[in-house]
Amino acid sequence: MQAAFQKWTFGAFMIASTTPALAQLQETGSNPTSQAEAASKATSPHIPAPKAEAEGAAVDLSIVYTFDVWHNSRGGIREGTRYLDNLDLTAKVDAEKLLGWRGATLFAYALYNNGEGMSRDLTGDFQSASNIETDVRAGRLYEAWIEQRFAKDQASVKIGLYDLNSEFDCQQTGALFINSSQGIGPDFSQSGENGPSIFPVTSLALRGDYRFKGGWLVRAAVLDGVAGDPNHPKRFAAIELRHGDGALLVGDVERELGRYRAVIGYWRYTAQFDDILATARAGHPVRGGGNDGVYMTLERRFVPVDQQTDSGLRGWLRLGFANDHYNPLDHFFGGGLVYTGPFKRRAEDQVGIAFGWAHFGKPYRRAGALKGNPSLNFELSIEGTYRAVVNRWLTLQPDLQYIVNPGAVPGRRNALLFGLRTQVGF
Repeated sequence: MQAAFQKWTFGAFMIASTTPALAQLQETGSNPTSQAEAASKATSPHIPAPKAEAEGAAVDLSIVYTFDVWHNSRGGIREGTRYLDNLDLTAKVDAEKLLGWRGATLFAYALYNNGEGMSRDLTGDFQSASNIETDVRAGRLYEAWIEQRFAKDQASVKIGLYDLNSEFDCQQTGALFINSSQGIGPDFSQSGENGPSIFPVTSLALRGDYRFKGGWLVRAAVLDGVAGDPNHPKRFAAIELRHGDGALLVGDVERELGRYRAVIGYWRYTAQFDDILATARAGHPVRGGGNDGVYMTLERRFVPVDQQTDSGLRGWLRLGFANDHYNPLDHFFGGGLVYTGPFKRRAEDQVGIAFGWAHFGKPYRRAGALKGNPSLNFELSIEGTYRAVVNRWLTLQPDLQYIVNPGAVPGRRNALLFGLRTQVGF
């Protein structure tokens, strides 16, 4: 990769647990332009779904309704309140049990979002404070794939509509948090003509993986370079293999060793993109190749308290870089801590704090200055949250976020957000 490889540093982080009442949607069965537009595509939300699968069932169906109420009490673009919601419908089929198709899994996932803007209209932040905010109100076929496992379940191939963040660049501990940067890093999520194949729009993909002895896992995927149809954002299902789209190539290596989980990954588009600074100087599009990036994460379990309930303290750090010729952010650094079971008789509850520091590259800032839109060099988000598992079908999650330099716009006051996420799942 280009200059990004010269900047690497590595950090530390660890693995978060999910509650048995509302576990994360894990499609594999083994495991979230303008600044407003970039923010709305910031991540796949990894919406929790109920763990209602019967023992040995061939078909697992779930429905989860998630809604947020947010109030921006100060700063940003303006004060105000927003309601966001997300409906998830999933069906997972064990094809061996149902059809006699050995080692195969079928998966379908439809979602609906209301499209009301919060980061877009109120806070003006780049990273997107809520991972269920979208540009438009629409229902979509989000995923539809077939996975075939072989080599004694050490290897698999998956093909179809696919959310790459379900397996690539996903932080297990960071899944607790609502800010989009704690799902997939904004250095990656900002990329592409319509974002990579993540929430809320995915693309056709082919993914392979192989698990070696000693805790090593290697994954690689090739995806359509343009997710969905940018010209028809409300289309229910869009598989467009158009000339010029190119492909998105992504691969990573994961290692689990004791209390540690480490991942290093690389992504690259084969198509050409507008060079930010060269385009601003020339007054017309100047295109080039090499739109790529790298991400590194480390998760760690610090204080195991009870192996059965999986309570204790975990933490993670993530570092990512993107080619600043084609992307506003040139690097991102984030992480946090999560404690599961903070109180007696509340073994499934989680409390956590996280941060995300997004740095804007020189080409983006210089191009803005040429157009009369100067930019600061960073945005910082700080989030504190508590997820309370009320019962097997309901969780409540109050959330507080403080955003420094929202959108990196000079003169825009720091934003203070209060939110409550409610999830109902069956």
